[in-house]
Amino acid sequence: MTTVLPDPAEHDTDTGHVFTRGGSPLPLRVSEVRDGIDHGYALIFGEPAEDCLVRIHSRCLYSESLGSDDCDCAAELEKSLDLIQQAGAGVVVYLEQEGRGLGLIAKARGYRHSQRSGEDSFTSYEALGFPPDARTYHGAAQSLKALGLNRIQLLTNNPLKAEAVRRADITVTVVPLRTAALSERARSYLDAKRRLRRHWIPTDDAPWAPEPN
Repeated sequence: MTTVLPDPAEHDTDTGHVFTRGGSPLPLRVSEVRDGIDHGYALIFGEPAEDCLVRIHSRCLYSESLGSDDCDCAAELEKSLDLIQQAGAGVVVYLEQEGRGLGLIAKARGYRHSQRSGEDSFTSYEALGFPPDARTYHGAAQSLKALGLNRIQLLTNNPLKAEAVRRADITVTVVPLRTAALSERARSYLDAKRRLRRHWIPTDDAPWAPEPN
């Protein structure tokens, strides 16, 4: 698979602009990420240096645009943006991976199956003949490498994201994101991610922290 990025030198003249969030401006540049079927954007805030904050994020229409309380996707993105804005620089790699890489229709079918069976969404996907998670993060990792980053603080609870970035020879310090579940369904989803996908969901019950680098 080949990752295609515009020449980083073109960012300043091509896409550089001021992004305002919560009344605070921050310089922003954008580059396109393509990796096989995966597509997305590297959003480069400020002037990221070594050990900067990075979020690799998959699109979630329901929570980010429609305000759904059924998952933690929007909350994780908001918290990541808060931290990057406070730091004055960082990167969000935003991937078009709706429904864990299977699309909105598969996601809706998974929700329907879960609501009828009482099963978690990972089990429901498998019952429908889908992989529980079809996402890859190779393109995201390569986009960070293309920015010249060799060491980052990765804002994630997902071990697969950390593994993908480390395979690109980037040193990763994992910064888990703790968010409040907005519904019982969201609490069940967080529990399933922790039990079935080894996510480092911060809780009051030890142990939950990621393994050392």
